[in-house]
Order: sequence, then C-alpha cells, then structure tokens
Amino acid sequence: MPVTSHDSHDLPEVLDRREGPYGEVVLRRHGALLQIIANGCFLMDTSDGRSERRLVDAAADALTASGERPAPHLLIGGLGVGFSLAHAAADPRWGRIAVVERERAVIDWHLGGPLAGMSAEALADPRTEIVEADLIDHVNETSATYDALCLDIDNGPDWTVTDGNGGLYSAAGLAGCARVLRPGGVLAVWSAQPSPEFEETLRIAGFQQVRTEEIPVARGVPDVVHLGVGPG
Repeated sequence: MPVTSHDSHDLPEVLDRREGPYGEVVLRRHGALLQIIANGCFLMDTSDGRSERRLVDAAADALTASGERPAPHLLIGGLGVGFSLAHAAADPRWGRIAVVERERAVIDWHLGGPLAGMSAEALADPRTEIVEADLIDHVNETSATYDALCLDIDNGPDWTVTDGNGGLYSAAGLAGCARVLRPGGVLAVWSAQPSPEFEETLRIAGFQQVRTEEIPVARGVPDVVHLGVGPG
C-alpha cells in the first residue's frame, strides 16, 4: 500500500545522525526495526541476523574441522547492530571476543543507546571487549593474535561503504588479516553477493581451503560467507 500523509507512522524515524571522520552515520527506527545507514547506504537492520550468526558459526566450524582449539580467540570486524557479537558471546566455545568498530556513534548506540537491547548481555560478558579503531589499522598495528577473524564492515568485497575500505580486500589488505591470525586460523568475510574475484585474491594472499558458503535470505540473491584458512 502506498504511504500517504496519514501513514506517517510507517516512515523511518531518525534517532541519531552524526558526521564522523568517515562520513555520515544514521540510526533510524522503522516500525519495530532499527536501521544503520552510512553515507546514504543501507548497511543493516535488526530484522533477521541469520547471515551474521552464520558468519560466526562458519568460522567456528572451520576451526573445528582443522583440529581442536580450546577457547579460540575471535576478532569481529564491525559491531553493526550486534548480531555477530551477541551470537558469539552466547557460544561458550569462544575464548576472548574482540569487536573492532571505527564509528564512535555505533559504539554509543550499543552502550546505553537504542541498540543496547541487542548487545547488553554480550558486552557484560568478561570475554568481550570493544576496540574503537579502523580495522585496517588494527590488523596492521596490534600485537594481539586470533584464531578466527570475521569481517562484516561492508556489503561485501565489491560493495564497500567507503572507498578506503577497498584496500582491505586486496592481497595486501588480506595479508594484514593473515598477520593477526594464528597458524591455521580462519578468515570469514560476509558479502551480499558472491565474488569469484575475491576468492582468487584470497588464494593469492596465501589463504588455503578457500570456499564460499551461501546463506538463504527471505528474498533476492543469497548472502554468502567467503572462507579461507591462513598459512601454517
């Protein structure tokens, strides 16, 4: 049904709008849903979360297949609406869980803001920490290492939120990801569509057992998770 002047309750309500170092980020409420918009590009909402949860589970399954790792350490790139973090924290298999988020606004929305209901329990978990940083800077500068790295900061390797993110999916950017992975660690990358070119770049960067797993969605092209096992 078309929206009329009497259907204003169906229009998105802007809860917060901020101009940050990477552009504008907006949190909207649309009915029961909360939505994050970055530079005018829809990123995600609270409607489902199955693909974000599968992102974490696919990484865990790949680690299990490569051998037993007690309390593996997980790095999540992108806090978003909190689906990946909440799912990881609900799984006792994980040890330390770090989430890298570069937008202060997104962090604030979770720390007592409108998205707190999505992540409060996970953020109260002593295994969890939020790192306010650009992911590219973090993987190139941190001394920490992880057993799995789950990336969900763009709509995929071929559809980035900002131009600067494109370097993350290059062979050089993926080498930075490999640097923070322990031997045989897993990289899992969420995407709104498959990217054969990105699969090839993963191989060029030294990742092994590269594959793409489809995740059915309610309508349209399935989401995917690109997976690769790091050197060693």
